[in-house]
Amino acid sequence: MDKPTEKADLERSSQGQNQDNPADHKNAIAPEKAAGEPLRTEHAEGGDPLKVGQAELDYSGAHEKTDPREIKLVRKLDMYMMPILWLMYWLNYLDRNAIALARLNGLEKDLNLKPGEYQTCISILFVGYILMQLPSNMMLTRVRPSIWMSAFMALWAIVSALTALSKDFTGMVLTRFFLGVTEAPYYPGALYMLASFYTRKEIATRISVLYTGNILATAFAGLIAIGIFEMDGMMGIKGWRWLFIIQGAVTFVVAGAGLWLLPDEPLTTRWLTPEERQLAHDRIVRDTVGEKGVTSTWRGLAQAAKDPRVWLFAYMQHMHLGANGFKNFFPTVIGTLGFDQTATLALTCPPYLIAGFTSIAWAWSSGRFNERTWHITIGKMVAVLGFVLGCVTLNTGARY
Repeated sequence: MDKPTEKADLERSSQGQNQDNPADHKNAIAPEKAAGEPLRTEHAEGGDPLKVGQAELDYSGAHEKTDPREIKLVRKLDMYMMPILWLMYWLNYLDRNAIALARLNGLEKDLNLKPGEYQTCISILFVGYILMQLPSNMMLTRVRPSIWMSAFMALWAIVSALTALSKDFTGMVLTRFFLGVTEAPYYPGALYMLASFYTRKEIATRISVLYTGNILATAFAGLIAIGIFEMDGMMGIKGWRWLFIIQGAVTFVVAGAGLWLLPDEPLTTRWLTPEERQLAHDRIVRDTVGEKGVTSTWRGLAQAAKDPRVWLFAYMQHMHLGANGFKNFFPTVIGTLGFDQTATLALTCPPYLIAGFTSIAWAWSSGRFNERTWHITIGKMVAVLGFVLGCVTLNTGARY
């Protein structure tokens, strides 16, 4: 056999090997090209490989969605996951901040709270929160997230409703502490769940949408309280006690819904088709950076503790939450501007409606341009300006 004929036979043989039935490659996994490169698992509906190599990459290596099946999948995730996660977070903050509204309806007087005891009731929640938050997410890797998060939501609903039984400072402090313990698993658990289903280019906007649950809970809490406080004296129960009872009952119902609607992981999600489950799994594997080997939660904790960026972000979050402490006094502050109870409750709404829309737009911009530093910095500069204005002027409109 001469050289050209031998070469042609080899080419035909190679082509024949590449024309196998696509179904044979349905579970094929592309090997890593180099150390540190993300594992590229390629599945798609009908056996067609996902064209990962053709996807546009940004400077960080994150993939742009180009496959219509992936785009359809993300829309389905948005439709099924985001509403229940958002509603759970909305109720998380609604129940937590109910005490600030109850204060306007006579909570301090009814419980005979001494100066400073209300502030203690506010801060003790975060003691329970800190103690439970980290252990919860470590446990979340060993149990089903849907059961874990829904169970703790049911528990915080019960604790929130039991707040209505408080007779004195001791009772209020205890219920607030256990409210912190039971509410703590939700937010880090929700972030864990989002990271299990969304890529780096998608997650910023989803976290921001989730965070609007926090913002809009503060916005609508006052409007909800206006109606509930009208029940003051009904069945011999004060209006602020009805607030805790009703909100706790609603939270308990949503916890039951979360048990059925929340997913656990891409490959076991009941409302995805088998092809969608595989695609959801593969795209997260493809997007994963860093160490991919088998590790333990304790080793992960040690790695996080050694990372200076974790401590930097922890410090930033500490300052952020410290600055947001005014939420627990915001209705009282509005009341000092000279408005009656109904007007005060209504006026707590507009600032947070604006904040909610701004938050989504800001996060969309951050995700669109894959930029974080200046988006964080500019936002904080605006917040600093607001605090300065609140301190240097007594003008009612400017302070509001």
